[in-house]
Amino acid sequence: MTMASSPRVVVVGSVNMDVVARVETLPRPGETLTGRELVMNPGGKGANQAVAAARLGAEVAFVGRVGADGFGVELRRTLEEAGVDCRQLETISGVASGTALIHVDDAGENAITVIPGANACLTPRDIKEARPVMGEADVLLLQLEIPLETALAVIEEAMDLGVPVILDPAPAPRAVDKRLCRVDVLTPNETEAAALTGDASPSAEATAEALRRAGARHVVLKRGAAGAVVLDESGTISSVPAFSVSPVDTTAAGDAFTAALAVRWAGGIPLVQAVRFGCAAGALATTKVGAQSAMPTYDEVLSLLREENATKEIE
Repeated sequence: MTMASSPRVVVVGSVNMDVVARVETLPRPGETLTGRELVMNPGGKGANQAVAAARLGAEVAFVGRVGADGFGVELRRTLEEAGVDCRQLETISGVASGTALIHVDDAGENAITVIPGANACLTPRDIKEARPVMGEADVLLLQLEIPLETALAVIEEAMDLGVPVILDPAPAPRAVDKRLCRVDVLTPNETEAAALTGDASPSAEATAEALRRAGARHVVLKRGAAGAVVLDESGTISSVPAFSVSPVDTTAAGDAFTAALAVRWAGGIPLVQAVRFGCAAGALATTKVGAQSAMPTYDEVLSLLREENATKEIE
């Protein structure tokens, strides 16, 4: 089954090779552990979201950079096989492709170190050159695994083009920069929200209000097993519950969530319903190992929604 219409999604962001170690528990500082398995999976928050959006039925184009190395060849191939338009994915000579070092424990929790590599070569000038592609989007997806000045350039160019932006502000910015809040939908977790505002608010609702005052049109505060809190442009706050699943790897759950939300919202579905769809996609992503390989299909998300009798989210 596919959607009645295919929204056009442009993703500007990172593409990494994930080097994943499976361990019983996450290592503490100074501790050496013996892992059970080492695997390499295509990842990067931008590329994960692009693959997820394509699997959910969107027409997807990707703007990013890879290195002229074996990882770069594999990362491009994987995106193209998922149906992503990679004409704006440029190969940079003399620079390694982005890499993420990931530990995943038996509870499905993870610890991640990202080496940006070629992702750091995406510049504001590149964003200007990508305007024709960006201008065709129904929605633009953005994360923070590219340089901050480039992310801010994406927001400015999209505003000028009249294209709505969904920002997943991960990893959390090191310093408060409220210019990042000037987007149509802001989707932080609680840690990222505190980094954006410079303050740990006493409640999820207060946090969402602070982000909207900083400039966000809509706020979707991700709360893991507690679901999400949605604050829309009218000031209405809604709580969206999570789905109960047995997680094996949470590595790209947030990327599945954001991409699914974007696809449904770009297709004209009300934001709260789009968030519910995103919660289902994020939950499903935790039931599989890997990043892009764990991204669910449209039919898989519909099946979970039907199991939960959440039929209004698929109308």
